[in-house]
Amino acid sequence: MSGQSELISDDILAYLKAQEHKGMLRFITCGSVDDGKSSLIGRLLWDSKLIFDDQLATLAADSKRVGTQGDNIDYALLLDGLQAEREQGITIDVAYRYFSTDKRKFIVADTPGHEQYTRNMVTGASTAELAVILVDARKGILTQTRRHSFLVSLVGIRKVVLAVNKMDLVAYAASTFHSIREQYEAFASQLGFEDITSIPLSALKGDNIIEPSANTPWYSGPTLMDHLETVEVFKSEIEKPFRLPVQWVNRPNLDFRGFSGTIVSGRVRPGDDIAVPSSGRTGRVKAIVTMDGDLDIAVAGQAVTLTLEDEIDISRGEVLAAPLARPDYADQFEAKLVWMHEDHLLPGRSYLLKIGSCSVPAQVSDLKYKININTFEHEPGKTLELNEVGVCNLSLSKPVSFDPYKDNRATGGFILVDRFSHATVAAGMIEFALRRATNIHWQALDVDKRGRAAHMGQIPRVLWFTGLSGSGKSTVANLVEKRLLSMGKHTYLLDGDNVRHGLNKDLGFTDTDRVENIRRVGEVSKLFLDAGMIVLVSFISPFRSERRMARELMDEGEFLEVYVNTPLEVCEQRDPKGLYKKARAGELPNFTGIGSEYQPPENPELVLDGAGQTPEVLAEQVVQTLLELERTGG
Repeated sequence: MSGQSELISDDILAYLKAQEHKGMLRFITCGSVDDGKSSLIGRLLWDSKLIFDDQLATLAADSKRVGTQGDNIDYALLLDGLQAEREQGITIDVAYRYFSTDKRKFIVADTPGHEQYTRNMVTGASTAELAVILVDARKGILTQTRRHSFLVSLVGIRKVVLAVNKMDLVAYAASTFHSIREQYEAFASQLGFEDITSIPLSALKGDNIIEPSANTPWYSGPTLMDHLETVEVFKSEIEKPFRLPVQWVNRPNLDFRGFSGTIVSGRVRPGDDIAVPSSGRTGRVKAIVTMDGDLDIAVAGQAVTLTLEDEIDISRGEVLAAPLARPDYADQFEAKLVWMHEDHLLPGRSYLLKIGSCSVPAQVSDLKYKININTFEHEPGKTLELNEVGVCNLSLSKPVSFDPYKDNRATGGFILVDRFSHATVAAGMIEFALRRATNIHWQALDVDKRGRAAHMGQIPRVLWFTGLSGSGKSTVANLVEKRLLSMGKHTYLLDGDNVRHGLNKDLGFTDTDRVENIRRVGEVSKLFLDAGMIVLVSFISPFRSERRMARELMDEGEFLEVYVNTPLEVCEQRDPKGLYKKARAGELPNFTGIGSEYQPPENPELVLDGAGQTPEVLAEQVVQTLLELERTGG
């Protein structure tokens, strides 16, 4: 290794032991395109003699082949690892590097400057404690500088280094540096940073990276490395209230029951009381178990298994907490949301929210406003596009434990995941629980669904008819209800057009409104089901996600998806309302099957051949299926 031998003594074990007790700083480099982020970190590693011999050889070869500095070393290539990054000379993905000095260990995230990769920058910033924001001395404060500064503030970073780079290209002019510093401090005053340290430097020449530069005699502040080695960051996670998200209930035999996870804040000892926010139950820690034996104390960052003196019902996803400083526990909260996917946000759609070790279905119930990340102004909006930030209310299918993000990033941050593609679509920071989440409780009632259904002498169900416009679903559903009514069944038919005359008359036909349309109908269907009735729902309901959301509102076996499978060309030939003709003429831009997608069911309980059979035959198939389920108790 080049230079590393100076840090490693002859006794490698003693060296490794010394590394264990060093403090760790996680920081991020960000800023606009070509501000020199990768070059800065590469130069930092180079001048610190923290590069391995094989890395040196590869770097020298790559600098000649794809470098941008002629015959000189291109330090950016130490970080730009993707082929596309080297070809374009830009950073696309987040590159992480670990290094260590005599005073501190570091993990640095080099993040992309292009606007289209803003989501990658947010990913890198989410675990950082300090941000190095680069500014090209020739260009000054740019839009992306402002954008990244806002996002850095958003994810909770409070310590910032303003690195005014490429001072060599402005003849190390003090006036240029001071002007940029003043402009930055003026606009950043509203971002809540605790400390902004401005440093003039040149990543290419090495000025003020490790040693003070003779080219900037007018600057008396620290070098970049001096500041990184000495800056005090967040209050230690150890000093915060105890939190342990349970990842696994460890039950190898009848005599052992432990709760495993990584402590994200605070400390715990045998004999300490702990609380389970979901149930309100408390217990006492019996032992702290690890692979290396039991511990007398465990602190934030350690993976442990806790055993308790008392038998308490605790499952994966629960949070063990300090009894006198418990997290919030609610199913609705306000949060800031950074949208990270090409498909836009659809308020009302069911996503999977992951917070700690807990996963729960959730939906954005209200997008309150969007934040213009260039001007910080609040703007109205019904959706969020890629890289946009908004403040919204979220509604979950069940309560979760959390802290406000400003108090605890580990228990206040979450991600949203698309339930079909499993792609991460957003990152969120919880602000506070909504008052309605704590003021509204379920009222206990003596008469329930089972009693109402028994009185009617039937098994309540939801028959959800889906298919294209003109597929025949409303005709079939109407015939099914007439047949069931003649058999003495208690039914109600919810038809898409009829519901839009009343309950959903305020909704249009955008994707967002379609999602809300089905969400409301799903909730109404659940109420009729609770009344003990057989509910027939005839809606196009084009998206699988919303049909799945409706299914999940019901108990197992209560929801039957009936797909009226009629080809588009047949529906268009029928065109009973003249809608396809209008859609082809461009008069209905969001019409399902033409301008908007229809997603056929993947595993419906019943598929009807809408083109090959008469409505009467199809209706009888539905009735017979329902009777067979009643007969078999399915």
